[in-house]
Amino acid sequence: MAQNAHTPPYVLALDHGTSGCKVALVSVHGEVRDFAFEPTPTLFLPDGGAEQDPEQWWNAFVAATRKLLSRITIPVESIEAICVSSTYSSTVAVDKSGKALMNCLTWLDSRGAPYVREVVSGFPSVLGYGIGKLLKWIRLTSGIPQLSGKDDIAHMLLVQRAFPEVYEKTAKFLGSKDYFNVRLTGNLAASYDSIGLFWITDIRDIDHVHYEDSLIQMLKIDQEKLPELMASTDVLGTLLPGVARELGLPENTKVVMGSPDHQAALVGSGAVRDFEGHCYIGTSSWIECLVPFKRTDPLHSIASIASAIPGRYQCIDEQDIAGGCLSFFVDRILFHQNQLNQKLAPADAYRLMDEVVAAVPAGSHKVIFTPWLNGERTPVDSTTLRGGFYNVSLTTSLDDMTRAIYEGVACNTRWNLSYVEAFIRRPFDALTFIGGGAKSDVWCQIFADVLNRPVKQSVDPILANARGAAFIAAVGLGHIRFDDLPGLVHHRNIFQPNPRNRDLYDELFANYLSIYNKTKGIFARLNRVGEEGRIVGG
Repeated sequence: MAQNAHTPPYVLALDHGTSGCKVALVSVHGEVRDFAFEPTPTLFLPDGGAEQDPEQWWNAFVAATRKLLSRITIPVESIEAICVSSTYSSTVAVDKSGKALMNCLTWLDSRGAPYVREVVSGFPSVLGYGIGKLLKWIRLTSGIPQLSGKDDIAHMLLVQRAFPEVYEKTAKFLGSKDYFNVRLTGNLAASYDSIGLFWITDIRDIDHVHYEDSLIQMLKIDQEKLPELMASTDVLGTLLPGVARELGLPENTKVVMGSPDHQAALVGSGAVRDFEGHCYIGTSSWIECLVPFKRTDPLHSIASIASAIPGRYQCIDEQDIAGGCLSFFVDRILFHQNQLNQKLAPADAYRLMDEVVAAVPAGSHKVIFTPWLNGERTPVDSTTLRGGFYNVSLTTSLDDMTRAIYEGVACNTRWNLSYVEAFIRRPFDALTFIGGGAKSDVWCQIFADVLNRPVKQSVDPILANARGAAFIAAVGLGHIRFDDLPGLVHHRNIFQPNPRNRDLYDELFANYLSIYNKTKGIFARLNRVGEEGRIVGG
């Protein structure tokens, strides 16, 4: 595509998250020109379902793209490619044309749990898995379907068993990133990293990831319903003419495969050397890094998987709800409208929460919050755990409870951190922080204190996924190499742990773990799994 001599090549990067579509215009060297956002809702169902309408995703993407392009002053011809980052383990059943046949089953949807348990069970059993199956899966894929039923394969099994008429019509099961790609190009494909949580690829040779027939047969699914595999940096095609007109882009705009949010975030963080850690704080949270080996910790759901960087593994460890705890607190508690409250949440509610939290002493007067609002993924795999405030007294204030949420999320991250560092067999020197939560200086300092690690706050942390998608496209188009990224990503601040808070946070963390050990049985009884694998309770 011809370029103006003074205009660098750009990528239109879509960061599709749980809350909506963020579309950014990013140069091939990572400078974000501008971005626009459109929200999308989630439908929560009483039996563990969490769905989104893919057509609403598409409409939000188109609206955000048009809004963004209406504001820019560069020629649209300078936009060489589109590249998508999207939520991992969000599964869409599509027909041959790429049309969604039902709502997406998001990464929060656990209705496939009973079908996963049925498939992976066996004798002798350990942790709910047949030992032979467990060892086979780990040897080939580095992991195994989680019993909580939130992986892509659980969603596929759910459609097969509970919605057989949809399963029969399905041409391919796609991750959400790959759904956007078929809408953009008409081509049905997945990347080596986006197919990971179907748990059906042999990744022992990371340079030759491929479907494993024996696992597909064990799962009793149809291989023809699985997409062709490509690298994240491959060019999938060009925009369909109608889509190009709808978006206002040239028809020869390329579409690069892209990656799920985890892998794109790692690239966007700039932490692309082995054992350089990043922590993402969005609706969910994770700690990840590139590793030079294939390894599995099945006790704590940590595994090496395919990264967005061809030929490289990354380890992955995800906390189910993190920043989502703040959204819950604002929407369901502080400003839930009923007879007692008719006020709407202010537009700057999260900034105001930061100000409240900054004024409360470290430790929240020893009020402890547990963020298990949707169960937990790691370091324990549970659909029955629930959140709560502990050590509340007559002197406890709303301010204390607000800070306790920030600290509780950080405590859960510290819990995960201990197992990730054991997995990589070394402590992190520091952690790069990205995601919406990383915009908060007070939260970054809390994380530094609770984790006892320096926290490197990225510039524009909320745009890390979009930046990662742009970098993936830039590598695929030959403009940069992944090795260039550490010099292209910058940090706004570095937060050092405050030694005066060390003993306090060590005490709170020890009691945080005690709360888990003493309440997990209570939650299991309150939210017991019924005969068909459904949660009976809250």
